[in-house]
Amino acid sequence: MLGFLNIFLAKFVKILTKKYYSTNMKKRFILTLNLWLVASALFAQIINTAEFDKSIKPGDDFFMHINGKWYNSVEIPSTQSGVGAYSFMNFPQRIRMQGILDSVSAAKNKIGTIEQKVGDFYASGMDTVTINKRGYSPVVPMLKQIDAIKDVVGLMKYVADQTKLNNYSIIGFRVGPDIKKSSINIVNLSQTGIGLPERDYYFRTDASTLNIQKSYKDYIAKLFTLTGISPSKAEGMAAAVYSIEKELATSHKTNIERRNVQANYNKLSVADIAAKQPNIGWLTYFKGLGINIDSLNMQQPAYYDRLNSLLTTTSIEDWKAYLRAKVLVSYADFLSKPFTSASFEYAKILTGQSAQKPRGEEITDAVDKSLGHGLAQLYVKKYFPEEAKRRMQVLVKNLKTAFETRITKLDWMSDSTKAKAKEKLYAFTEKIGYPDKWRDYSNVVINRKTYFENRLATSKNDFNYAIAKVGQPVDRTEWGTTPPTVTAYNNPPLNEIVFPAGILQPPYFDMNADDALNYGGIGMVIGHEITHSFDDQGALYDKYGNVKNWWKEDDFKKFKARTQQVIDQYNKFTVLDSLHVKGALTVGENTADIAGIAIAYDAFKLTEQGKSNTKIDGLTPDQRFFVSIARIWRVKTKDAFMRTYVNTNPHSPAKWRVNGPLMNFTPFYQAFDIKPGDKMYKPENERITVW
Repeated sequence: MLGFLNIFLAKFVKILTKKYYSTNMKKRFILTLNLWLVASALFAQIINTAEFDKSIKPGDDFFMHINGKWYNSVEIPSTQSGVGAYSFMNFPQRIRMQGILDSVSAAKNKIGTIEQKVGDFYASGMDTVTINKRGYSPVVPMLKQIDAIKDVVGLMKYVADQTKLNNYSIIGFRVGPDIKKSSINIVNLSQTGIGLPERDYYFRTDASTLNIQKSYKDYIAKLFTLTGISPSKAEGMAAAVYSIEKELATSHKTNIERRNVQANYNKLSVADIAAKQPNIGWLTYFKGLGINIDSLNMQQPAYYDRLNSLLTTTSIEDWKAYLRAKVLVSYADFLSKPFTSASFEYAKILTGQSAQKPRGEEITDAVDKSLGHGLAQLYVKKYFPEEAKRRMQVLVKNLKTAFETRITKLDWMSDSTKAKAKEKLYAFTEKIGYPDKWRDYSNVVINRKTYFENRLATSKNDFNYAIAKVGQPVDRTEWGTTPPTVTAYNNPPLNEIVFPAGILQPPYFDMNADDALNYGGIGMVIGHEITHSFDDQGALYDKYGNVKNWWKEDDFKKFKARTQQVIDQYNKFTVLDSLHVKGALTVGENTADIAGIAIAYDAFKLTEQGKSNTKIDGLTPDQRFFVSIARIWRVKTKDAFMRTYVNTNPHSPAKWRVNGPLMNFTPFYQAFDIKPGDKMYKPENERITVW
């Protein structure tokens, strides 16, 4: 039955994402989506083994054994880069939120209320007639500012003005905890300045990357022509922009190098960087932002050294072309259709998405990014049951107990380090569902007729929200994501794990499901997030969230040797053609996956079902646990998206989030009778255990 419902939903998604669809159809879809979610809950305990691909042995490819029939038959909507679980569940989430926005935008709301702000913001974004009439006029004042720049001092003044709109070009400005004194917020400066996904895209010469480079330069040139610049001049300006970015990219650390927590901490005095990098004009820049600070953390100093040099060795005209490009790229999706279309034409090269998303979905996403905690209040009130929060608290408690037991049993760690690890484990802050204190948007004025200005107003508010924290105590109640988002995260400087309302739904969590499915679903996610405090990066933070060594030297060497085994193993996994998982980039997530499954399994074995052998749907409790793990990573993506993902994302692709950990976990072998000769089989002495 649930399989049928999934197929039914997929067909409705296909209908909805056609270029033209009526309001009535959209309302019917929202109703159907909600009915589907209710039906999914009712049938959550059912696992239809007929949906398994029995032509593939569990021990050869467990991901495809469980998901193969779905994977080979499901169609990725043209407006999406993938379909399935985890982040791709944010698509139906947006449809839910869009239903809320359709309702509040049509109502007469009191000025200043959350309903008025999110409703009018949404209405302004949906008013494409007005947006298209305005063309690119909203950015003309910014372009005139750039035209008036005469020297580097003027250039940096403009950069400061854009920073105040939360728009970064050559200065990567962020406010967050001082990781060596995590109770206080400081300014952090990171490398930035490039437009391609990461630095290596400027230097690789394979056919796929060369195509992306060309598409990016064509995109910049197109944006220039849309503002009245001749094609030939636009092409030359785009080349100058790309040249600056490539020069900046030479100073960038790779994504793998940026995993080095210690190397990213360089607390410096403002006076020192002002003297060392005089062309940037740091004192004037910070004065322009309205902040007075003595020190900051410059995460990648080499980038700012290179920028300091380029500011004088590159002509001011080329820099003006660069800033013009940054404005147009940053704001293209806020402007008229020619700009949004140009933005999409480039984006689809990276994602494989063949059609633009319906406007309603795009603007719902914009509301979530701009007034997300306002929209979340309406979402939680309508969709999140309080009993789910209480059930999650029990699950988290059980997972922590299981992890403590695993620490106790470790044969490679000394007792003194074990004691410190347990202290850290029980110092966790757990955030579930939604914040106790909502973000305040009272200073944001939203006008129903001016979408561009609404985007700037919320961006300016985000910047003001950030700088108000500089030098102030860290607010440990703050959330780093919006509650409807399908995600979970660990924040080492706050020693916290967070599970938003969005992920507390099938296939991850269901009040009606048996323990096997919930422990194999959200239990695995909980175990994963707990482990992040003990992965290759998280292990460097103490129980207070400070980067401080709490390990015995010999213990840490043994730990690093085990994480190196994880790197070596995942490097061998092939994703597409000759493209492999990047073990050193994904080691933290892979370590968390390997341990997360083990912790979840141990916690499951403490339940009544975990202790029994009673079959449901012909499957033992252990088998249901492992099937649940395969189902929560049921994802299919476009190849172009996957190439970008592997090069930039610290998570392994979905298939290897299932098969990688399971090939290292002996109870999985026992549950499905995995034997020598099976492709996933590893001798017991080669199965990796970190925690």
